[in-house]
Amino acid sequence: MVAAGFLAELSAALAPERVRVGATELALYRRDASTIEGAAGVVCFPTSTAKVAAVVRLAHRHRVPFVARGAGTGLAGGATPLDGALVIVTTKMNRVLSVDPDERVAWVEPGVLNLDLSRFCAPHGLHFAPDPSSQQSCSIGGNVANNSGGPHCLAEGVTSMHVLAVEVVLPDGTVTVLGDPMGHAGGGADGYDLRGAFVGSEGMFGIATRVAVRLTPNPPDVRTLLFDYDDVAAGAATVSAVIAAGIVPAALEMMDANCIAAVEAYVHAGFPLDAAAVLLVEVDGLPHGVAADAARIVEIALAHGARTARVAQSAEERALIWKGRKTAFGAIARIKPNYYLHDTVVPRHRLVEVLAQVYEIAARHELIVLNVFHAGDGNLHPLLVFDKREPGIMDRVHAAGEEIVRASVAAGGVLSGEHGIGLEKRDFMPLMFGPADLDAQARLRQAFDPEGLANPHKVLPSGSRCGDISHAPEGAWI
Repeated sequence: MVAAGFLAELSAALAPERVRVGATELALYRRDASTIEGAAGVVCFPTSTAKVAAVVRLAHRHRVPFVARGAGTGLAGGATPLDGALVIVTTKMNRVLSVDPDERVAWVEPGVLNLDLSRFCAPHGLHFAPDPSSQQSCSIGGNVANNSGGPHCLAEGVTSMHVLAVEVVLPDGTVTVLGDPMGHAGGGADGYDLRGAFVGSEGMFGIATRVAVRLTPNPPDVRTLLFDYDDVAAGAATVSAVIAAGIVPAALEMMDANCIAAVEAYVHAGFPLDAAAVLLVEVDGLPHGVAADAARIVEIALAHGARTARVAQSAEERALIWKGRKTAFGAIARIKPNYYLHDTVVPRHRLVEVLAQVYEIAARHELIVLNVFHAGDGNLHPLLVFDKREPGIMDRVHAAGEEIVRASVAAGGVLSGEHGIGLEKRDFMPLMFGPADLDAQARLRQAFDPEGLANPHKVLPSGSRCGDISHAPEGAWI
């Protein structure tokens, strides 16, 4: 039972209808899109910066741990509440506040959906470049929290490169602005780049309530190409050869045979069902440059074993090809009802080696695996497909997942490319970071949140100083 005094003050700060403690709401908000479940104590829906600040001040005074949550599409358990935490949902803050087409800057609230922002800016010939596969449902606040990527981030960069400033409610309820809305993403303001530190901090440093994003001009010309191969190695060799030729496409995406079959049955995009892999390449820019790059990429692909080269002949065909890529995760429901989507990064030249290990790991654990990934930057997304109603299946899924993470890091890779660490990979952090590294990260977290109330027990593992800084009470307030 939530402490009556805290609940009464929360209801007075927001209005009773924006504070929920019913069993249905608590069940809905006990997890994000990951396989990890927690326990929420109360869920609230503020509608402004002032309301968020009021809620956080109450949480700070009552020493209540809190978790910021957007659309809940995160896959690493970053928005999963623990120990009956307060869930602060920002989806009601969903306005595009302003767009300056000359400066190419927009101020948006955190609940604005990624794709809606690009649609809103389309009349100005502008878009928001980071494009996660969940862009139809994920929010800008979540993109900021996890420093999200997407297929078109190969050339344009991930979210941190497109955030100029962030209005933040710090964990004690103070409101401040980090960064310079008229500067440059990557550090436009004097002094420390606190904006850069905040982007990707997974809710541990506070809650974003307004975001100044950099908008990107729509390219004058786009060419989308699709190649198919008899083996994955040939597709990976094409990727390396394209980059080695000095061409950095807008996107370089691969899908393996299992993924092709699932997607084609779902979308009917014309993907060849007898291929071991397909490579989707997109180039954009000025027309003559696009034509030259596309022609050179076709030459490279055919020289490295591509069976056919398909060039989209219309905007509709291009959209259908991309629909196939971006609905891959939904398409697997035709195979099994559940999936565990991983997110590691490996050096491009070791893609084939690590993919072979992924297939072997899945087979040993008697699991189906589909591979769809950002081949251009080595960001792997193995999909372990399963039915959670099967006895013992979750143990096999998590064991396979851990082996995939360890294999990726052993190959010189990293734990995450865009999904974040959250709870999923928290205990794997020592694979990449030594005690001094983790201590430095813990000190930064403590500088923002001395009480350890903001999304506690995430990212930084226990058993070291980073596990000792969180003073959030475990159930003491309920």
